[in-house]
Amino acid sequence: MPIMMSSCSTMMLDGSVLERFWSIQKEISAFLAQLKSQKAKPFSLFLEDERKMHIVAFLVDITSHLNGLNLKLQGKDSSIGDLMTAVRSFQRKLEVFKEDLQGECANFPTVKEVQGERDQTPFVDFLDKLIVNFSKRFDSFSFGQQLTLFIQNPFLITDMRGFTQEVKQLFRWANAGPLQMQLVDLQADVALKEHFQRTDPANFWLQLVSETAYPGLRKVALHILTMFGSTYSCEAAFSTMNIIKNEYRNKLTDEHLQMCMRMALTPPQPRFKALAGEARAHFSH
Repeated sequence: MPIMMSSCSTMMLDGSVLERFWSIQKEISAFLAQLKSQKAKPFSLFLEDERKMHIVAFLVDITSHLNGLNLKLQGKDSSIGDLMTAVRSFQRKLEVFKEDLQGECANFPTVKEVQGERDQTPFVDFLDKLIVNFSKRFDSFSFGQQLTLFIQNPFLITDMRGFTQEVKQLFRWANAGPLQMQLVDLQADVALKEHFQRTDPANFWLQLVSETAYPGLRKVALHILTMFGSTYSCEAAFSTMNIIKNEYRNKLTDEHLQMCMRMALTPPQPRFKALAGEARAHFSH
């Protein structure tokens, strides 16, 4: 399964810079005017050009929306279903943004700040290209809504046939009949449904669903939950390695580096009951 998404730190940086620039544009304009320099004049004229500032305002808003999507695609414990839900949602938002630009600009507060008549045609064209770009990148990925619902809450699936079709499209080894019967049994398990309400989907499939009772469903869930949908974990590991293996630790062996990486990247989960049970009192002789 190819990696679908990677973090876009550059995009986030650009969005933050644009927001800060917009918030202090009046101060920047006053500073450039005081300089009375030939080099400062083009920048001063740029800030006074309403058409160009209209473009900057649009960039501030659209990069803010893109940054919001980027944040949802980062972090730990996000399954491929969570990431695809965020992408599909943003694809629908792009259609809303397109209509909004031709109306009240409710989702573009910075654009609304620009005075005078606004020609939104270039911005609508930009969104059309963005919609096409997202479609080319993600529409061919065969991960449907039923599979997302299966991981997030299998008790809500009602379209058994649609579910098994999506499973077979993604996993050729899957057998539709047993999967449907196991899903019916799973949804009828009141105790298991009660446990689901008290835990997250990952722990539910990994710890609570019996491999003996639901072998097919659990196998499908494990394959989905172990898909790498983002490079976030890899990038975090490289950053940690660069911190550990610095110029002051040039004699660090590969074995020790692996141990340090494992300690740094593995969340500590002490088994207190097991440790307490192994403890032995030491009596003086």
